[in-house]
Amino acid sequence: MKAIVIGATGATGKALLPLLAASSEVESIDSFGRRHPDFSHQKLYAHQIDFARIDTWRNEVQGDVLFACLGTTLKAAGSKEAQWAIDYEANLEFAKAARENGVDALVLVSASGANSASRLFYQRMKGELEQAIIALNFPHLIIFRSPLLIRPNSDRLGEKMAERIFRVLNRIGMLKNQRPLAVEKLAQAMLKAALLSSHEQASYSKNHMQVYEPQDIFRLLDQ
Repeated sequence: MKAIVIGATGATGKALLPLLAASSEVESIDSFGRRHPDFSHQKLYAHQIDFARIDTWRNEVQGDVLFACLGTTLKAAGSKEAQWAIDYEANLEFAKAARENGVDALVLVSASGANSASRLFYQRMKGELEQAIIALNFPHLIIFRSPLLIRPNSDRLGEKMAERIFRVLNRIGMLKNQRPLAVEKLAQAMLKAALLSSHEQASYSKNHMQVYEPQDIFRLLDQ
């Protein structure tokens, strides 16, 4: 498998790179981003790009599976428009380039509650991105609608408070399917799903899509 990663400097991407490098089934890894990842390995080739300058990187997107981990927060982006440019436009344009260059599989990090009709900006944005990606007709599309993610050494106050609330509710038996998930576990599930898909692809007669809701992610990790 020749893997491609966008969002390799984010929490999930950082967790995913070592797993890809350690897998005997991954031949090479090409990461694309505004910065080089801290991780280095003989399998990894890092491309430093400007996502807005599509023509400068479009032809370099070559491989078997794209892991799309690219995303930001409204606070970090500074505005909804800026967050849309990263979470929606950059992901979609990169996926378009991958599909045009013959990449057959895409593993997309979305979000629990993603829905293009949602009144909430974040969930609506993720839902619209899912629909746009589906329209690209990847032969193998895997969407992870992750619950609240636990990031190492996170300094996001709202994230920490939400994690504590969910843990209290989980202990009394509420919202078990929405319990927080460590980014390392999400990365493990993404690689596992991609490998399962590559092993089973011969049995698919047409485009195949798998959506992992939070409960499905936990079930996959337990297999």
